[in-house]
Amino acid sequence: MRVIIGGAGRVGTDLAKALRAEDLDVVLVDSDSRAVKNAQNLDALVIHGDFVSREKLIEAGIAESEVFIAVTNSDERNLLACILAEHTSKESGGKNLLSICRVRDNKYVKEQEQGYLAEWAKVDHVVNPLDGAIDRLHLGLRTPGIEEVVPFGHDAFVIELDVTNEATDVIFLSLKEAAQNIDGELPLIIGVKREGEKSIVPDGEFVLVPNDKIAVATTGTSSFNHILRIFGHQPKNFPSAPKVAIIGANKIGQRVADKWLSSGASVTMIERNLQTANDFSGTRTGANKNIEVIHGDHLDREMLKEIGISEHDIAIAALEGDHACIAAALLASDMGVQRTGLMLHDADLVKVTQRMGITFAVDMKRVAVDNLLALIHTKTTGAYALLSTIPEIIGISLPVKETAKFCGLKISDANFPEWMRIAFIQRRVSVNKWENMRPSPDKLIIEGDRLTMFCNPDRVAELEKRFKV
Repeated sequence: MRVIIGGAGRVGTDLAKALRAEDLDVVLVDSDSRAVKNAQNLDALVIHGDFVSREKLIEAGIAESEVFIAVTNSDERNLLACILAEHTSKESGGKNLLSICRVRDNKYVKEQEQGYLAEWAKVDHVVNPLDGAIDRLHLGLRTPGIEEVVPFGHDAFVIELDVTNEATDVIFLSLKEAAQNIDGELPLIIGVKREGEKSIVPDGEFVLVPNDKIAVATTGTSSFNHILRIFGHQPKNFPSAPKVAIIGANKIGQRVADKWLSSGASVTMIERNLQTANDFSGTRTGANKNIEVIHGDHLDREMLKEIGISEHDIAIAALEGDHACIAAALLASDMGVQRTGLMLHDADLVKVTQRMGITFAVDMKRVAVDNLLALIHTKTTGAYALLSTIPEIIGISLPVKETAKFCGLKISDANFPEWMRIAFIQRRVSVNKWENMRPSPDKLIIEGDRLTMFCNPDRVAELEKRFKV
């Protein structure tokens, strides 16, 4: 399958790497000579030129392509490119083209949800990673010590964390031996990364050591603290009705506020611009009885003291620029807020903030790549995710069809290969409700189940073949 990606920035190149790891045919097109030069080390065809150009699309092989993705920072250019790609593909005798457009303005997401965008722009899917990033931030701030949280739908999560020297029940033991020391069951580890070694999907003979980075599959946020304790962390209790300060009353800040208000928090919204603060106060969110809107400079220590910033459980910076967000979060932390969070576009800054002491930072572009990969793999039934701290391991959900050889068998009898690990069995129990089940050997796999599995990306095609999708 050939995939053309318009835009060789961070999202485009990370997307290209992930697709090349699956051995797909990838073409990157960008008019920025520096971006093209940086992408030259990819095992993909990189073309210098304007992808909003019929000639460049033909040069990239649009007639032979099945997927076109536009991922620049301009919503309008991305939409225009998808329209042109669709038309050029048809004019060139191409296949049915799947077009995917990355957007930042949520109005285009609403257009898509209402069915209008597919009519006037011929775009099959749009991706705005903001909601996914807000969800990850919400989860990460609830449980400090976790480096990343990846939701897989229906209360299923993969959390990434370090194994510490305090994990005396599990370190220097095989996973089979460690399971004997745990009250209940050993959390399901679906990926491990050790410094200087490749990431692996561990078996029962694998021995954990301190500083291993692990990915653990679990159901429900209530299990997070239990997992942290097992692997040597000291979790902090989280208040049932936290007090949250949000810095920035823009559209992002409003949506962050909605998330926390819906979970029972009280919110203090701090906004430097008077007009923006007044506009926010007039919104549905601003009128909520559990929110207080403060007009003031979020870098003014005296003002922060007056509003009692140190009495807040959490401070979240929702400003426009990465550096402005970091400065605001660091000041709140310095003034006594125990948990601080932000969403950043620069992946390098995400790692830096962890060393600075900021509790949790979300990499917006990584969320975008995950969302795009899930749409490219249209045969999946849920999330397709790259693990942040466990590279070379991905998670993918696939449906169980009646024609699959393992349909109707127990997991122990299904002869699944050693190179993959089942994390969740999701089964529909009513029209709008799914149940998550741990994949124990005696679990029966039935038609309609969704299996979420982890493996190396070059095995995805083989998995899809096994599931007959």
